[in-house]
Amino acid sequence: MLSIRTASIKEVPLLLEMILEFATFEKLRDEVTITEAMLARDGFGAQPRFRTLIAEWSRAAAAYAIWFPIYSTFQGPALFLEDVYVRPQFRDKGCGALRWEVLRWNQPAIDFYKRLGAIFLDDWKAVRIEGEALRRLAEQRNG
Repeated sequence: MLSIRTASIKEVPLLLEMILEFATFEKLRDEVTITEAMLARDGFGAQPRFRTLIAEWSRAAAAYAIWFPIYSTFQGPALFLEDVYVRPQFRDKGCGALRWEVLRWNQPAIDFYKRLGAIFLDDWKAVRIEGEALRRLAEQRNG
């Protein structure tokens, strides 16, 4: 069973372990200079610079994601997803599809995706909530 939750400061050693696994996978292990102390300070201090989610599969740590706030000059506050790492033993769980979006006008990308064999889901609508509607939704959850 999959569960996803916010990481706690107690999990900093686990987080560093998975970051090192990810860096090794990407052949960038020699570039890692982050320490447990830095992760604790920057992710779990008074003013966190990033947030972390931990995914567990049957209570075993399977993955992490790190994200942080950014600012879009077009839309204002936004989020940047820095890392998504899934440990090798938890990959290939029978996922049958990969989905993404492309802007209607971006014909070079559309042509490229068609050459890959992508299927365009013209009967589906992408949905987004933002601004005042997002604020109201957040208040409902907290209320």
